[in-house]
Amino acid sequence: MLDTNGRNINYLRISITDRCNLRCRYCMPYEGVEKLGHSSILSLEAIARLVRVAAQVGIRKVRLTGGEPLVRKNICQLIDYIRKVPEIDDLSLTTNGVLFFRMAEKLKAAGLDRVNFSLDTLVGEKYKYITREGKLSDVTRAIDKALSLNLNPVKINTVLIKGFNDNEVLDFADLAFNNPLHVRFIEFMPIGDLQFWNRENIITSLETRNLIKQKYALVEGKVTGSGPAKYYKLEGGQGSVGFISPMSNHFCGECNRIRMTAEGKLRGCLYDKTETDLKLAMENGASDEELRSLFLKTINAKPEKHNMNAGWGVENHRKMYQIGG
Repeated sequence: MLDTNGRNINYLRISITDRCNLRCRYCMPYEGVEKLGHSSILSLEAIARLVRVAAQVGIRKVRLTGGEPLVRKNICQLIDYIRKVPEIDDLSLTTNGVLFFRMAEKLKAAGLDRVNFSLDTLVGEKYKYITREGKLSDVTRAIDKALSLNLNPVKINTVLIKGFNDNEVLDFADLAFNNPLHVRFIEFMPIGDLQFWNRENIITSLETRNLIKQKYALVEGKVTGSGPAKYYKLEGGQGSVGFISPMSNHFCGECNRIRMTAEGKLRGCLYDKTETDLKLAMENGASDEELRSLFLKTINAKPEKHNMNAGWGVENHRKMYQIGG
């Protein structure tokens, strides 16, 4: 399905909950988070129906996000539902990894193809600081488990913040060199707790790449998935590094995704404040054909580019954890 800018929209990111078991400083406030009630979010069956409808308009890849998706009860049942949609050929998950280890085998058995882990530091005390509540060891053993189960490619999402983890760039590159992991360095974006975000703390992808090139030869390559990262193999190593550059070099011309929130609001872009209420449409008895029309409406209205450099904006009442990371 091509949008009005000629982009093939084949990727749907679904937030299945706004709740999270961590409180990362750049994402969520420590307290006072308004949580959606059970009746406000889509049921597993409703999500599965919407995926079936989305597949009819060209969606082939689905990623489950949150909040933290693994806090959603019966997530394996949802994965099974989606796996049974014949057109969906790539089903993935983004997680902080804290709950992953004990759920990993059931997730794979249900039909999960691959997994991305959010990990911003390899230092235990710094991890506890940035997440406010987490244990680094929970994530590292989760990553090892994903590798052992061949949930490949296993990717690590690392948000670089000047003064916090910029001195760990080469440590992460070493991790990718020594293991079949794909570390994606993400520029710091104004997406969540804006009291923590500061433009001066952005480290551009170019700066990061130049730092890694001081130690490793980089060979441009590709990694399975539909994200915006530009990947480089580390010559002689097992894995790769990738760079996601929303602030310094937006990738909107290649964007192939739409997003759905936990309460069934469809967005053409993370930064697009226009939403289509699919949950309300279903509650009003919408047919699959009518739901297809709503998907098409969102796809055709997808903005040409984001406006991230202007900041999140006070009129954007949602934060990223409420939209889907």
